[in-house]
Amino acid sequence: MILGGAVSAQETSGTIFGRAPTGDNESIQLSGGNMATREIAVKSGGRYSFSQLPVGTYTVKLLRSGEALDSRTVTVSAGGGTQVSFADTTAAKQLNGVTVTATTPPIDTTQTDVRTTLTQKQMQALPLARSAEAVAMLAPGVVAGATATGFAGPTGNSLISFGGASVNENAYYVNGLNVTDPVNGYGGLELPYNAVAEQQALTGGYEAKYGRSDGGVINQVGRTGTNDWHYGAQIQYVPEDMSGNPVNTYYPSSSIYSGQLYRERSKNKSWDQDISAYVGGPLIKDKLFFFLDYEVARSAGQSTSANTSGAQTDKYNYHDPKYYADVLWNITKNHSIELTAAGSKHNYDGNLYNYDYSTLSQGSYISPDTALRTSTNLWTAKYTGHITQDLTVTAQYGRQVTQYGQIYASDPSEIAVLNSGYENPAYTNGVTGGYSNPLQQLTSVANPNNKDKSSNYRVDLTYTIGDHTISAGIDNLNSQDIDDGQSMYANAGYAWDYGTATPGVPFQSGYVTGPASGYYVSQYRYNTSASVRVAQRGQYIQDAWQATDNLLINLGLRNDQFTNYNPSGEAYLRQTKPQWAPRLGISWDVFGDSSMKVFANAGRYYLAMPAAPALRAAGASLYSLTYYTYTGINPTTGAPTGLEPMDTADGKGVPYYANGENGVAPDPKTVAAQNMKSEYQDEYILGFEKSFAGDWVFGTKFTYRSLKNAIDDWCDTGSGGALLTAAAAEGYDTSKESPSGCYLMNPGRANTYLVPNSSGGYDSVKVSGKQSGLPQLRRNYYAAELHLRYAPVNGKLMLDASYVYSRSYGNEEGQVDSNAGTNSSPGQTEAWDYAQVMNYANGLLPNNRSHVFKVFGTYQITPEWMVSANLMMASGMPMDCYGAYGTGQTDPIGYGNEAYHYCGGSPSRPGDAGASSWIHPLGLNIEYRPDFAKHRLAFNIAVFNVFNEQKGQQYYSYLGLYNSVKGQAANALSDPEYGMPISYEQPRYVRFGITYDY
Repeated sequence: MILGGAVSAQETSGTIFGRAPTGDNESIQLSGGNMATREIAVKSGGRYSFSQLPVGTYTVKLLRSGEALDSRTVTVSAGGGTQVSFADTTAAKQLNGVTVTATTPPIDTTQTDVRTTLTQKQMQALPLARSAEAVAMLAPGVVAGATATGFAGPTGNSLISFGGASVNENAYYVNGLNVTDPVNGYGGLELPYNAVAEQQALTGGYEAKYGRSDGGVINQVGRTGTNDWHYGAQIQYVPEDMSGNPVNTYYPSSSIYSGQLYRERSKNKSWDQDISAYVGGPLIKDKLFFFLDYEVARSAGQSTSANTSGAQTDKYNYHDPKYYADVLWNITKNHSIELTAAGSKHNYDGNLYNYDYSTLSQGSYISPDTALRTSTNLWTAKYTGHITQDLTVTAQYGRQVTQYGQIYASDPSEIAVLNSGYENPAYTNGVTGGYSNPLQQLTSVANPNNKDKSSNYRVDLTYTIGDHTISAGIDNLNSQDIDDGQSMYANAGYAWDYGTATPGVPFQSGYVTGPASGYYVSQYRYNTSASVRVAQRGQYIQDAWQATDNLLINLGLRNDQFTNYNPSGEAYLRQTKPQWAPRLGISWDVFGDSSMKVFANAGRYYLAMPAAPALRAAGASLYSLTYYTYTGINPTTGAPTGLEPMDTADGKGVPYYANGENGVAPDPKTVAAQNMKSEYQDEYILGFEKSFAGDWVFGTKFTYRSLKNAIDDWCDTGSGGALLTAAAAEGYDTSKESPSGCYLMNPGRANTYLVPNSSGGYDSVKVSGKQSGLPQLRRNYYAAELHLRYAPVNGKLMLDASYVYSRSYGNEEGQVDSNAGTNSSPGQTEAWDYAQVMNYANGLLPNNRSHVFKVFGTYQITPEWMVSANLMMASGMPMDCYGAYGTGQTDPIGYGNEAYHYCGGSPSRPGDAGASSWIHPLGLNIEYRPDFAKHRLAFNIAVFNVFNEQKGQQYYSYLGLYNSVKGQAANALSDPEYGMPISYEQPRYVRFGITYDY
């Protein structure tokens, strides 16, 4: 093996390296791509290396006294090393020339990380949805996230899980810039599909230059102009009539509505269209290049809501344009500047109609639906300088702005009704799902002025000295969430929320007692509005050390600092002490010819809290519930009648403030525990790859990940709670203390809290894990992977197959709660709030799929015809059951009868309720490129989910109360939707495409 040299920051470029004769006047010349021709001398020992090369095709020549002896054309991938070696000096003298002895071996022994890379050509050839996540899903260990409860990226993109991590622990990069959603960590900006030169999914073992990810990294490298002109256009269309009909959803047999139609989905279909065009080339040959791409995706269809009195059909359309522009200026052959701009918009409009479930037909027009207008724009500038043959410097700065907008059409005089399924059936006249308000579907709405900004600047230096290639740099990211938050839409300032409780049993931490009927309604008020920010700083150093000819050792160290600020600009979470993240990677070229590699990796990875938690934890948020009994329900509006305020601990009709959120901003010193540690994870990887029969490669890999620390909120701070009990044990007078609600803390550890006292100061109270009643934090992931690939440079067949057996288990999913979905914020889930919600919480985590097989590939039948396929077979996702607490089915903390790991009075760990079905989606594609058009024109047909399999994937997991005497089906207090699918596989659809590339 030969040292390949380091690659540029965030993997936007690669390296060409090898050996060459060391006689008189020998040098290596490199040309091609969009760079000026470079020439370097061969070092002692015959080594040479070109680093910081943009993705593209290059010609490598061996020169003697300026005369070309031989050459080879090769392709460079981002983050990869391409080996080109020439014969030794003796052979060169005998032949008066040289022979290429190795080019692009099938195993890259310069990489110690784990990645899957797809080129633009492969992305176009395979039957894939046109998204970064669909491409990343080809990588072993990557699965679709459990997002049916509402998670999605800012522009509607789907979310995925890497190696058992939650869906917001991934990092997204575009041309070296971090473009991850700064508010929640939900995905990131994606380039137009045809503008991507390469996309990488880094699934583990990445070097110290990468940070802020406990999951994986999606790295997109955009296309650039070259000395050759390229332009093209593409249209793809998915007709509605050729798509499979979605299956309907019925209430499960355990429900009081057993077998009845819950949601009519068979007409929920759409057509989709994607039109794109691009052009790129030289403005000045060898000096100035550009590339432009524009894409517009459109979709229109309908969606019918669930079977309630206010059922509706939404006739909708989406209009989602994307753009990409890149300019590269080679100031000299050793210095260049690249400017990039990219953006996307997500526009939604709809019209609402009544829907009659008795006739399964659309009714009269109601109103426009809330229109969505979201846009993200990015620009970045990057300088690359080859100061000497051994020293390279890159500097980059970029800004990203996302603007959120909504256009509301509902009548604000109407009041929304929540959880109508919990209405007293004595007042619903047998209406399935109860009475809702069809004229008001909006509860709380976003601030129309909301936007977020982020800026990322980094400087990286790479220096080669002897057998060491040393890289060092800074990586700073600032993000702002401006005018974010939610407020009640109705003029009345509240919504009606129906619920059930055990008669005579206190709930909401004893604040209110269940009424005699078991049914109540609360007046729900919610308001958050704030501007917050997060500052993240990072420094790293990395040494790629060629310890021997066959052994490469990557030694790295990263230090991250995170500071989160409240709406007043005060730091409420400061993690600026050194957070050392060591990285070690080893690659052993066993035989010295890149035919077998043994590799290992160990590393620590830190992750900051995103901006969103500050809106509630550190802002002046309001979350109140005022409880009533009722004697009737208005069948038109769903509003309760005959209201009677319920007695509470503070008096009849006094609101309950959930989590202490009473509309007053908390003291920043009482928002978080003292000296908290950031979330971090340790990872260990061991594997090997072996080539055989030419370009076939077989390998295996073992991965172990362990989450060592996390951040969440803890709310056991009220009278009689664990915080004041610990304070009393330390001798404090708790009658003079006034905790301000929930605290952010490190779950499963001892934490120290500042508790306000009547003297205007603070009492420092240390609460051990035992005193809190909380278990030790646990999230472990282990995986065994087998993979096989075949990808000759100019072969007809490309094949990639993998199998992963894995388990993701513990009591901590990560920063999100997939079961609660958007009802929780990152770092502010219901988990860890009280000891009771953590009883029996250890089990299989939501993104666990124990067995996953993936096979994809292409076959060039003739120069005109190509076929491709993409198959995934995966075991199901774990199913959970949440109910009331303990054998007595109580609600000791006031979180409702669906908050605990009990099912009908028996303990129920995550996954104990079973698992969803295996899935086997198969995609096929055929492409025709006629000779008469010189293969520039292409016609293709792709079929997705060929067998129209529509298995349920994620299931509603909230049971509520259960009466074993009556039987679950007869118990009106149980949630009628428990055990019902809330997401399915997408039905079969057919996509037609026409492409022209020049």
